[in-house]
Amino acid sequence: MVHVWPLTLRDGEIALRPLRRRDRTAFDRLRRRNAGWLRPWDATDPEDPGRVLDFASLRRWNHQQARLGTSLPLAIRVHGVLAGQITAGPIQYGAVRSAVLGYWIDRDTAGRGVVPRAAALLIDHLFAELGLHRVEATVRPENGASLRVAEKLHLRSEGMRRSAIHVDGAWRDHLVFALTAEEVPTGEDGRGVLRRLHHEFPHDTPVM
Repeated sequence: MVHVWPLTLRDGEIALRPLRRRDRTAFDRLRRRNAGWLRPWDATDPEDPGRVLDFASLRRWNHQQARLGTSLPLAIRVHGVLAGQITAGPIQYGAVRSAVLGYWIDRDTAGRGVVPRAAALLIDHLFAELGLHRVEATVRPENGASLRVAEKLHLRSEGMRRSAIHVDGAWRDHLVFALTAEEVPTGEDGRGVLRRLHHEFPHDTPVM
C-alpha cells in the first residue's frame, strides 16, 4: 500500500483534490458565506477560540501533513465549483491502521447527497489503497445532518465521548461512529462503500 500525494478522487460530478493557490478567492468567499451555518460544528482552539487560519497557512499546513502521510485533506468540488472540504486525519499505521473523518459543506449544497458520496470515495481509498482497517467519525448529537451521513454510510454507533472536542468555543460531547474494512462487502477492486451507497440511494438529487 502506497500513500500518494497529491491525490484526486472522482465520482460523477464530484471531485476530491487538494486545495490549490488559485482556490483562495473561492475558498474565502465560501467560508464567509457559510460562517453562521458552520460555526456550531467548527472545531476551535481552547486557548484562542476566535483564531482562524488564513487560507495560505491552512493550505501550507494541509500540504505538510499530507506529504508526511498523516492526513488526507481534500477540497470537495461539484461540477468544478468549490463546495467544501473533507479530511482523513490523523492517519495512523502500525497496529492501529485507522483514520478519523471530518468535513464541512456549503449550505446550498447540503442535503443533496454530496457529503455521503465524498466520504464513501475517501473511505474506499483508505481501505483499498492505504490498507487501513478502521475509519471513525465523531458527531455532535445536535448535528442531524451529520447523523444522517453516518447512517447512510452504515457507520456503527460506538457511544458518546464526553467533552471530547473543543467546538464553537466550548468542550462538546460527541457521538462516535466507526466502520472497519471487514464490515464492507467489496468487489475485485477492494472497494465497496461507494458502490453500496449508490445501490441504496440511487435517487440522491445531483447538484446542478
